[in-house]
Amino acid sequence: MSVVIVIPARHASTRYPGKPLVELRGATGAGLSLIRRSWDAACEVQGIERVIVATDDERIRDHAAGFGAEVAMTSPSARNGTERCAEAVANLGLSPEIVVNLQGDAPLTPAWFVEELVKGLRADPGADVATPVLRCSGAMRSELIADRVAGRVGGTTAVFGHDRRALYFSKEVIPFAAADFGPNDPTPVFHHVGVYAYRPAALAEYPAWGEGRLEVLEGLEQLRFLERGRRILCVEVEARGREFWELNNPSDVPKLEAMMQRMGIA
Repeated sequence: MSVVIVIPARHASTRYPGKPLVELRGATGAGLSLIRRSWDAACEVQGIERVIVATDDERIRDHAAGFGAEVAMTSPSARNGTERCAEAVANLGLSPEIVVNLQGDAPLTPAWFVEELVKGLRADPGADVATPVLRCSGAMRSELIADRVAGRVGGTTAVFGHDRRALYFSKEVIPFAAADFGPNDPTPVFHHVGVYAYRPAALAEYPAWGEGRLEVLEGLEQLRFLERGRRILCVEVEARGREFWELNNPSDVPKLEAMMQRMGIA
């Protein structure tokens, strides 16, 4: 019943080249790289057998190995983090119960997000993949809308049915709601948190399917599973007072640093 976390990291990001090595300063003023902070977040998760950084870049490999991470080298041809995870698992000959993809641009991911994700996938044998979603407050929804109005790709939103099976994911803010919401009001919009738990069989099949039409249009790797009829379970998680944001653009660096300072994260 083993669970492994793979952190896919590439240097040649289209939107933010060299992103895994970008330094983020926490509450004490100490600077740690994005990949180091993501590794630290992964190591806080309970019930994990191994944490592996998967990369195709020697700079990231050497940096990660320098702070004690296990590193798996993968091909530059991997088109996204899911393909890189699949390749790392295959190359290492692993056969875990569940593989978790903790993307390297989400260093503020709380440990309980991943723990709830694994618990949810274990409880739903019909699901091939599970991913966490966080109900947006009025303030978070407004931030997402402001990003889109400014032409920035910010967070991703998710819509799902009564059984929590995903219907769609988008970089647009969906579903549309005409109502006004106060900053602290709950809204019908769910922020998709970029973490995935896969059953190994579904993960192994993924690279051979090729990119899907919607996946290419939205730039969202999880849509390939939906386009192939695979079931994704959306697991609602609680923030518990924690702030959460992903590093998608250079403008997100001060936002993340401010969040770490407010939360006292060193």
